[in-house]
Amino acid sequence: MISQETIIALASPSGAGAIAVIRLSGTGALTIAEQVFQSVSGKSLSKQKTHTIHLGHIVDDGKVLDQVLLSIFKNPHSYTGEDVVEISCHGSTYIQQQIIQLLLRKGCRMAQAGEFTLRAFLNGKLDLSQAEAVADLISSDNEASHQIALQQMRGGFSNEIAKLREELLNFASLIELELDFAEEDVEFADRTQFSELLTRIEFVLKRLIDSFAVGNVIKNGIPVAIVGEPNVGKSTLLNALLNEERAIVSEIAGTTRDTIEDELVIGGIGFRFIDTAGIRETKDVVESIGIKKTFEKIEQAQVVLYLIDGCQLSIVGKLENLIIEINKTKNQFPQKPIIIVINKKDLISDDVVSTINKKLTTVNGEPTTIFISAKNNIGIDELKNQLLSFVNTGALRNNETIVTNTRHYDSLLKALEEIQKVKFGLQSNVSSDLMAIDIKQALYYFGEITGEVTNDELLGNIFANFCIGK
Repeated sequence: MISQETIIALASPSGAGAIAVIRLSGTGALTIAEQVFQSVSGKSLSKQKTHTIHLGHIVDDGKVLDQVLLSIFKNPHSYTGEDVVEISCHGSTYIQQQIIQLLLRKGCRMAQAGEFTLRAFLNGKLDLSQAEAVADLISSDNEASHQIALQQMRGGFSNEIAKLREELLNFASLIELELDFAEEDVEFADRTQFSELLTRIEFVLKRLIDSFAVGNVIKNGIPVAIVGEPNVGKSTLLNALLNEERAIVSEIAGTTRDTIEDELVIGGIGFRFIDTAGIRETKDVVESIGIKKTFEKIEQAQVVLYLIDGCQLSIVGKLENLIIEINKTKNQFPQKPIIIVINKKDLISDDVVSTINKKLTTVNGEPTTIFISAKNNIGIDELKNQLLSFVNTGALRNNETIVTNTRHYDSLLKALEEIQKVKFGLQSNVSSDLMAIDIKQALYYFGEITGEVTNDELLGNIFANFCIGK
C-alpha cells in the first residue's frame, strides 16, 4: 500500500499569515526540493544532515519566488518514516500557490487528506490508535480533550491493549500447541493461570468500555438544555454563561422560537448550552414547532437546567404547578440530572428564598436548586461548579486511559464478548480447539484497534476525516 510518490501539501492553515509551511514527503522529497532551492551557503541539500534548517531562496527558472527556511528530516527519522522536507515561506497566498505549483511541476503530487499520517502508520511510526489520536489532538478545543488525545498519541491506550494482546497470544500459542499433540492428551497451558489472565483482561476491558461514557462527552462536549416557561430569563442566562449577547432578550413572551446553541469551556471541560423555546400552551404554529424542538433537545441533553422566574412564585398556586411540571420532566427523563434554577434572586426576599428552597429540595430529592440573577451575574459561578460536578473527572485527574473513539469502543465490546466466551468455555471444560476459535477472534478485535488487523476500506474511512497536510 505504501506509495513511492512524493506528496506535497500546505501544512499550515489556508489563507494569509506571517508564515506558511509546505510539507513534502517521499523518496524524491530531497531531490525535488534541491531542484528549486538555492541555499545561501551554496551547500547541496542531499549532503546535509537530518534535522537541519537551511536559509535560501525558492527559484523558478531563474526567478526568485521567496526567501525561505527549509527543514530536512531524513528517513527513517521523520514523522512519516520517509524523507520529509518542510518549507517555511512568507504567508502570502500567492507565494504559497506559486511554490506548490512549482513543486507539482517538478514531480510531486497533492497529498490526500491524512496521507502524511497514513504513511507514518504504514511505515510503523505510529499504530492505528495513535494515528487517530493525531486527528483528535488537532480538533481538541479544551483542556480535557487535549489531555486525552495527547495521552493516546503517546501510546497510553495502545500499550494497554498491546500488553493484553501479547499475554493472550502467548496462551493462544500454547493452546495451539496442545492441538498439535491432541492424540497424546497433554496440556501445555496452565488452566489456573489462563483463568486468572482472562479475569484480568475482562476487568481491564470493562474499565475501558466504562470510560467511554466520560470520554465521549469530553470529546464532543456535554449538551445542556436550558428549559422553562416563556420569559423566565433563559436567553439572559445563556448570555450570562457565555458572557456575550448571544441570544435576543425581550420582555415579550415567546421571543425564542428556535433553539440557540453555543459552547463554553468550564474547568477544562466543554459544555454545549442550548437555549430553547419557552414551554407553554400556544396556538401559534411557529412557537409550537419551537416547543416541540425543546423536548427533542431535552432528549439529547446530558443535563437539564429548569429555569424558574422567582418573582412569579408569589402567585398563589404557581409553585405547586411548577412542581408538577418539574416532576413530569423528571418522570419523562429519569436518567437526566435536572438542576432547578431560580432566576431574579435579587428581587425576592431571603424568607421567600428559604421557603422555595425547602419545598423544591424536597420535591427534587437532592439539593440541586440554585438561586441566580442572570441579569446581574449573581450565582453564575455556583451554577458552573454544579455543572462541573456531574462530570466524573477522576480518571482524567489520575491520567488513566479514557476511550473516546467509537470504533475503539465497538472493538472493545466485541473483544469482551469473545473473552467471556473463552472464560465460559474454560469453566465448562470445552475442548481446546473450540476455545482456540474464540481466542483468535478476541485477538482479531484487539488487532483492529492498534492496526495489526486492517484493510483499505477501514484506513480510507479513518484518514478521510483528517485535514489535508497532516
